[in-house]
Amino acid sequence: MKVFSGIQPTGSLHLGNYLGAIKQWIELQEEHDCLFCIVDLHALTSDYNPEELPESIVNKVAAYLAAGVNPQQSTIFVQSQVKEHAELAWLLSTVTPVGELERMTQYKKKSKKQKSVNAGLLNYPVLMAADILLYKSELVPVGEDQQQHLELTRTIARKFNNKFGNTFPEPEAKTTEQGARIMSLQEPTNKMSKSDGEESYVSLFDSPEEIKEKIMSAQTDSGREIKYDEKEKPGISNLINIYSLFSDKEVSQVEQEFNGGYQEFKKALAELVIQELEPFRQKKDELSKNQINEILEEGRKEAEQRAQDTMKEIKEKMGLPY
Repeated sequence: MKVFSGIQPTGSLHLGNYLGAIKQWIELQEEHDCLFCIVDLHALTSDYNPEELPESIVNKVAAYLAAGVNPQQSTIFVQSQVKEHAELAWLLSTVTPVGELERMTQYKKKSKKQKSVNAGLLNYPVLMAADILLYKSELVPVGEDQQQHLELTRTIARKFNNKFGNTFPEPEAKTTEQGARIMSLQEPTNKMSKSDGEESYVSLFDSPEEIKEKIMSAQTDSGREIKYDEKEKPGISNLINIYSLFSDKEVSQVEQEFNGGYQEFKKALAELVIQELEPFRQKKDELSKNQINEILEEGRKEAEQRAQDTMKEIKEKMGLPY
């Protein structure tokens, strides 16, 4: 089965990214044909520093590799280095109704925060559809916030197939029911995000001291009982969720294991997270920039060949010269 997923290069990877996406990638690459991309073109729709972007891309690839994405099993590449992504996005935009784009929840939220809304923000889901369909992907690991975009990808694939002949599969979403929503450490009713401040998330490469400080200061709820209840106890439920995913224990097991109050549980969680993330820090330190660039070049070649094959078929069906 063909699998595609990607993460923007800006910002550091945090527990939400790892438990909600990359952990799935590592499992999927064992049995499937996987392509994992740094989606740098998507990052251009928000404010960013052009001078920092190249280093951000390298760092994000290093994070992929350190977390367990294997270039011997998966194709790892940078979106902008395969021009067919942007080309297919334009072609797909000709079968995408503007109304579908305007109703996207993320567009509505982000456009309210911008004084001048760029067209890229509106067309973001079309580029995402191109990323996925360019490789005829059948399975896409996504978080809950991207499921609406993936549904639009399925709609676009269907419209293209109806107009030009069967070309694209309609990709299915792959989500983890529990890990797909790791919440902010400070605002546990919000999804973990870098935009909420450094104290709200744990980076995969935070120092042991930083991890302990962030978890010990994480917001909890009234009472002392270690009980999973997203509505009544969102703070402790989020921490239980993280412990469960890192320890491979059921939530009920975690509840039974800890009965000494929040501080004891937070201390145990901090120790577990530090232990689990230590190999990531070590591997990242061992990677050289040359190694990363070599992996990206191999990935570019593989992705480019696949992309060119797909574009040839698409252009022939659309009556365009190739």
